[in-house]
Amino acid sequence: METVYTKNAPAAIGPYSQAVICGDLVYTSGQIAINPATGEVEAADIVGQTEQIMKNLGEVLLASGSSFEKAVKTTCFLADMGDFAAFNEVYGKYFTGKPARSCVAVRTLPKNVLAEVEVIASIK
Repeated sequence: METVYTKNAPAAIGPYSQAVICGDLVYTSGQIAINPATGEVEAADIVGQTEQIMKNLGEVLLASGSSFEKAVKTTCFLADMGDFAAFNEVYGKYFTGKPARSCVAVRTLPKNVLAEVEVIASIK
């Protein structure tokens, strides 16, 4: 196993890695809408937060030798399923290969953000 770190995405806020490579796959930790330059939550709305999440995931995937196009599975967490359509609109711009996906509503997310996304992607 190999751990992945990039300064272009938020540092882990606990005892975990931004991502781990195992075999031909990278497993990202869930990304939330933290701007890595400021350490603050970016935007107050679901569209702005989802854009920041995708920027963060893109950087972690890049550091792993992967990309959105190589995603095989995502897991998405929303604080409010009422945000699903707006979230999905942004998500669809990035995950054009249509990986398998689970999307669930949760009671609360770290730093009270509106969404979190994790990815499993190929590094081949």
